[in-house]
Order: sequence, then C-alpha cells, then structure tokens
Amino acid sequence: MKKVYVGMSADLIHPGHLNIIRQASKLGQVIIGLLTDEAIGSYKRLPYLMFEQRKIIVENIIGVHKVIAQKTLDYEENLRKIKPDYVVHGDDWKTGVQKNVRQRVIDILSEWGGKLVEVEYTKGISSTKLINAVHEIGVTPEVRMKRLRRLLNVNKIVRVIEAHNGLSGLIAENISVEKKAIKKEFDAIWLSSLTNSAVKAKPDIEYVDLTSRMVSLNDILEVTTKPIIYDGDSGGLAEHFVFMVKTLERLGVSAVIIEDKLGLKKNSLLDTDSIQAQDSIVNFSNKIKYGKKAQITDDFMIIARIESLILNAGQDDAVKRAKAYIQAGADGIMIHSKKKTPDEIFEFCRRYKKLKKRVPLVVVPSTFSKTTEQQLSEAGVDIVIYANQLIRSAYPAMCKAAKAILENNRAFEADKICMPIKDIITLIKH
Repeated sequence: MKKVYVGMSADLIHPGHLNIIRQASKLGQVIIGLLTDEAIGSYKRLPYLMFEQRKIIVENIIGVHKVIAQKTLDYEENLRKIKPDYVVHGDDWKTGVQKNVRQRVIDILSEWGGKLVEVEYTKGISSTKLINAVHEIGVTPEVRMKRLRRLLNVNKIVRVIEAHNGLSGLIAENISVEKKAIKKEFDAIWLSSLTNSAVKAKPDIEYVDLTSRMVSLNDILEVTTKPIIYDGDSGGLAEHFVFMVKTLERLGVSAVIIEDKLGLKKNSLLDTDSIQAQDSIVNFSNKIKYGKKAQITDDFMIIARIESLILNAGQDDAVKRAKAYIQAGADGIMIHSKKKTPDEIFEFCRRYKKLKKRVPLVVVPSTFSKTTEQQLSEAGVDIVIYANQLIRSAYPAMCKAAKAILENNRAFEADKICMPIKDIITLIKH
C-alpha cells in the first residue's frame, strides 16, 4: 500500500481532524506524525493534553495505521525516515508560522516523487477556539499543578510574571504577542509577597499572613489556568511550613519558593545598612525536608532561594548551599542578586553547571533588567520571573490619571490614558 503521512497536534480532536484522516486513508496506509509537547510549545501554548494522552486517542481513530512522534515543527526527520508517497494536510497552513514548513515538505517530497495533498479547511472549527473555550471553563488543581513540570521538560526557559489580584491575573493569563509568526506569552504566574503586600498598602515584612494572602490567591485561581509559583518568604518555622505546603498543594499551586533568611523579613533589593541574618544550612535543609515530607503528590515543587550573593557571603557559600538544599530534597534553586549587571549570577551559573546533581535554576532579573531571556537560558537558567513589573507600572498610571483630573477639574484628559468603560465591563466574562 501507499504510505500517507499526516502531521498534527491533535490536542482536542474535532471533525476537521477526522476529515483529514478520512481523506488520507483513501490514498493509502495512514501514519500520523503526532507533534510532541516540545514541538507544539515551540510556536504556541503548551497543549492541554500530554503527548501520551493524545497518542492513545489518535491510535484509536478509524483509518489510523500507526502513530509516531514528530519532535519538531519541521517534518524533515520523519519524512526522510518514512519516505511517504503522500503528505496530507489542511489547506490552512499557507500563511503564518507553518508557511515555510509547508514549502520544505514540498521540496523534500519532490526528491522521491511524493505529493502534498491539501484538504479544504473545515469551516467553523478551530482547535485554538476550542482550547480557549476549555480554558474559560477552568482547570482542576491537579492539572494546573502538573503544568510547571511539563513546561520545564518542554521549554528552553519558562517565562513567569507576577500577579497581585484577579485583574492582573487576567493579564498574565491572556496577554500575548506574535513575533515572526510565533505566539509568545507568559507560561506561569508569580504570586509575590512584595506586590501582594503593596496592593494592600502594607510593608513587605511578612505582615500579610498566609490566610490573608489566600484571598488574593483564590481571586487569581478563579480567572486563570496557568501554573502558579507562590512566594513563601522564609516559610516560617519548619512546623508552620508544613501547613503552607499542604494548603498550596491542595489548591493546585505548582511551587513555593522559600528564602534562607532569619528574623524580620526585609526585601532583598532594599538599599539598607541593617544586617539581615542568613539561616544555617542545617536549619534550612531541615525546613525543606519537613515540606517534602508533608506533600502528597510528586508534582508540587519546593524551590530554595539562596541569599548568599545578596548578603555578600560569596559564591563558595552559595554553591555550598545549593548542594545541601538539593540533597535535602529541593526541587529547584533560586539564586538572587541586587547588582545592576548579571555578572555574579552568570558566575554562579557556571559553577552550578559543574554540580553532579542539579535541579531547575530560577532567576529574578529585577535589577539587571537588560539581560535577555536568551542570555539567561544560555547560562543555564530554567525559569525567569518578572517579579514586580505589573504593580510598578500600575501605580504611576493611576497617579497620572488622578493628577489629570485634579489639574483640569474634569475627567476628559484622563480618558486618554484609560481603557474605555465598555472594555472594562466586558473584560470579565459572565
């Protein structure tokens, strides 16, 4: 029989997929090249279903002979391996991110006389719209929690932005840009103690307790589906940290980050002469062990934030602590700095790469903001957190609007920097 190759994501199967498979089966034996999570994540949001789940579904569709993994958006590897007589695809890939992919398929097939057959796009059906509809319904705690580990397995770097209430949560969930036909968006949400305290007009000294912060967390959980990383400050006493872990895991939070400092919490980026104490390696490792023992699933992550560079304890101390915290069970390491350049962060990265046992590395480039994600990724960073930009940009905008009203004795001038009333009303879906 003739061999027919069909590449697809098949995140949510719909009549369009079935029509393509039906048309392909008329030409010969159908081999589905199922895009891996990595391949899909290279040009759009991580698929709702994992690869193995999608594979089971597609294997059981009438007309499918075999399902193999397509590891990139490009078809070349599988085409040269299979040398199909036909490649069948919908006719909706002549523009956009897959335009060049299509041309490469045509060029490669021509080497052995293969043909590209394009099936008319099934009107009124869109995988993207269906997935968006699923996201509007919401997500279960279990599914949300798992997504951070999935992202770490797929993405070169996981991009995270802070949210401090439901409205900023909607921004983190929905904002995107398209660059060179590739859609870029934030992968996860950071619930910062700094911005959560600021929005309540309280100092960032762990004054806003876990119970109060749960209100903000729930507001964000209700309107988002992306994984959440929670700023746990110091985690409190080891015995108290246990309850924080249990609470966050139950709600579907993916990770908590705790810092190895003692005493009254003071923000690490403050320019102050007051001395801040660092916890001992033994005590902090013990806290990590308590937290790991308390969690129920293997999906929840405890990330240890090392303050050695902030407190001028040096690189040797930072690396020593990284080894110890990983040994204690930490699922990730966050290294922090308040320098204006990333030099000491990159030095830590170089030394961290030499460790025999490593876990995902997290960086918050608040002070060295010129550093690009590509530079961080090349240095070995797995997660970048934009930890406070939304609250910092919101406050000046609100001040500007308030001043415009005072200066002009009316709201007309302020309207120029405000979103239309109808947009704010329709922003929240009923």
